[in-house]
Amino acid sequence: LLYNSINMKVKTVHPINFLYYQTETTIQQLSSFFPVSGKLLKEAAKYGLTLAGPVHWHYKNFMGDESQPFILEIALPVVSLPNDYKGDFMLKKTDPFRCVSAMHEGKWTDIPNTYANIMQFMQAQSLQPAIENRELYIQVDFDNADANVTEIQMGII
Repeated sequence: LLYNSINMKVKTVHPINFLYYQTETTIQQLSSFFPVSGKLLKEAAKYGLTLAGPVHWHYKNFMGDESQPFILEIALPVVSLPNDYKGDFMLKKTDPFRCVSAMHEGKWTDIPNTYANIMQFMQAQSLQPAIENRELYIQVDFDNADANVTEIQMGII
């Protein structure tokens, strides 16, 4: 087997409150959305929202075909959802999220290899993929891509 199963685990992520941005896009357009994370952080500060974790990118209905559009959510975990929010983004509390989790250390251009390893693990464990994947950006370093740390969560049914 090619994958390192020590790096992977099946888990259920408890519900999370998010301040988020949503769009339909393609893989080729992803880099144009890098500035959204900073805008979410400014919005959270403006409305006094307490942060509860790193920035997430959620991919919905991405089936591996890089030419096909899918839904991208760039999401910032927050402690609570204010009832009176009237800002530029959306708020939600997610359902529990069952997934295979793997840590990816290094360049984002190598992330497809980690996804391939997750798929091999899922096949070996007879796990069925769901329509959502998440990437949690634990450490981001645009100057030294080898220092990036990303948790990949591939949804399972």
